[in-house]
Amino acid sequence: MPKRSDLKLTKRTVDALETDGKDTIFWDRELAGFGARVHATGRKTYVVQSRGPGGPKRVTLGRHGELSCEEARKQAALVIDRIKRGEDLSAAAPEAEPTVAGLAERFMRTHVERHLKPASASAYRTMLDKHVLPALGGMGLEEVCGAEVTALHHRLRETPARANAAVHLLSRMFTLAEAWELVPPGRNPCRTLRRYRTRKRERFLTPEEYRRLARALRWACAEGGIWPPAIAAIRLLALTGCRRGEILNLGWDDVDRTAGDLRLQDAKAGPRMVPLTRPVLRVLDAIPRSEDNPWVIAGQRPGKRLTGLHHYWRPIRERAGLHDVRIHDLRHSYASRALALGESLYTIGKLLGHASVATSARYAHLMREAEREAAVRVGGSIGAHVANGRTC
Repeated sequence: MPKRSDLKLTKRTVDALETDGKDTIFWDRELAGFGARVHATGRKTYVVQSRGPGGPKRVTLGRHGELSCEEARKQAALVIDRIKRGEDLSAAAPEAEPTVAGLAERFMRTHVERHLKPASASAYRTMLDKHVLPALGGMGLEEVCGAEVTALHHRLRETPARANAAVHLLSRMFTLAEAWELVPPGRNPCRTLRRYRTRKRERFLTPEEYRRLARALRWACAEGGIWPPAIAAIRLLALTGCRRGEILNLGWDDVDRTAGDLRLQDAKAGPRMVPLTRPVLRVLDAIPRSEDNPWVIAGQRPGKRLTGLHHYWRPIRERAGLHDVRIHDLRHSYASRALALGESLYTIGKLLGHASVATSARYAHLMREAEREAAVRVGGSIGAHVANGRTC
């Protein structure tokens, strides 16, 4: 039976209860058998323990915070009475300590799937299934310490960006675990880990490389071995600076020729318009349109859109001699060309659909280079008249 206690359980006293690292039950002095269980993780639940004709039984009533102390006290009195009368009241199974796998499922269900786009959710799921869960999934949250996180990070050292991404994902999970009171505050084991240093990859096409790309695209059309809608998609990416998903998710209903815009309904930073320039219109006019397929970039299955471009991009970039160029570099190159033509970071941010000018600031060094080149041209032009080659 529960030991006699001098503690009266109230919201204030239960809030203040602490444990020394192991599960502890604090019993109420007024209602024998009514207690508050403090788990090693900091979670607090209300429990009842009493003896009936069949022996002692313990029942978990609910979680502190979700169940008020006074309501728990009322329920406890009823449960104690039922136990003493010998009613068939099975003791509740002890609550299982939450694991990393359980936290991952809750994180995906209540946070990622509600707040992030499907592509981001898919990337998170892949990271969990391939790297995080095989290493840590079966561990309880209180078992995961800095050593386990360091081991996961080190295991992925050959791909530093992926290693950092895995730890970043795990850190976000533990931050929410604190908010959900699954772990005590300050229990995030990722906070002290030093991430690998990585450099942002910047690759911009030069005018000569653009010409080689154009020749490779014409070659792809003539050869006929590459799916024509994929070639059209690559041309649209180069001409608009759009993200790959924005072009692949483009429907014919989103092409507003009257207003002169592409309506991107599911862009990363929210719906936006992309101007329909003449080169873009020429590409769109050359795409065969099928009545039973609503997508601009049709897939090889009837009625479906194309879902990826890497398979088609590889032979085109090899033909162009652009072995280190990714599809996303076409977007960076678009921004680089805009800066070279004198456009401001604000304008480039609007063209690329950035959520803030701060996102466009990564191209600021290109703007300085463009300004320096302009200063050389302007200064040289004026210098031909003003500078006489001698000091005075």
